[in-house]
Amino acid sequence: MSDLPPLLWLQAFEAAARTLSFTTAGRELGVTQSAISQRIRLLEDRLGQKLFVRHPRSLSLTPAGQAWLPSIHDAFTRISEGTSEVFGTSPDSPVTVRTTPVIQQNWLAPRLTQFHRCHPDIAIRLVSAIWQDDFGPEGADIEIRYGRGEWQGVEALSLGAETLLPVCAPSLAASLISPEDLKGHTLLHALGFAVGWASWMELAGVAELESGCSALTCDNQVMTLALASQGAGLALAHRRLIQQRDDLVAPFALGIAAQESFWLVRPSRREVRDESRLLWEWLRNELAPPANGKNH
Repeated sequence: MSDLPPLLWLQAFEAAARTLSFTTAGRELGVTQSAISQRIRLLEDRLGQKLFVRHPRSLSLTPAGQAWLPSIHDAFTRISEGTSEVFGTSPDSPVTVRTTPVIQQNWLAPRLTQFHRCHPDIAIRLVSAIWQDDFGPEGADIEIRYGRGEWQGVEALSLGAETLLPVCAPSLAASLISPEDLKGHTLLHALGFAVGWASWMELAGVAELESGCSALTCDNQVMTLALASQGAGLALAHRRLIQQRDDLVAPFALGIAAQESFWLVRPSRREVRDESRLLWEWLRNELAPPANGKNH
């Protein structure tokens, strides 16, 4: 054990490698960017290998850093889980909810607003996640994930079957009568979804039109919906995410079934605090249509 680098250095590496930003890592750990940079430099000297490639405006991991990160991440996860299992969570700590920004804005926000009005004494902390790797048991009491529900060590409740359909600004929708009218328009693509524009256009019988459309690709659905609302093109959206929006409309009734869906998730091994259980039940009651539980 004496050969292990100091814990502060390992924390700095894990946070910087996960965020690819010394500044963000410093903010997360409550220290300055220069402190993170110094700890990483000391760690690299101790290991005798570089862990990061420093670019003018960004960071990337070296092969050694990429290979080492899963071990460090898993170690911190086990420490966090073990601490919670043995000692529980501080009763004064907030209930942490992690999900994607698009779910926060379009599904979670109105429900949390109602919950807070009924339970103003319960503190809640929201954490954003974009990619699947952003999710995990550490640090979150409740998550809303997108996928097939095939996760280990969690209790998962489906928010219901999902349908994807084209959406755009009302001004643009006025000129779209049938799917053939998509010719020449801009299609907004969000990475990470199993079903995309090619699948919808094939279902609509206009697959040949995609090659004649402009494409704009984003790494998250929040941006595609924002661009669509500004008239920049058409995005594919989950039906439930546009029900409360007046800046987006669906010009066509045709929707395609998604292969994945949203799930309400919590760790199955962790002791559940009363505050977390109350929020879980509140969100569970908001599921529409009602879903059956699924334990993994």
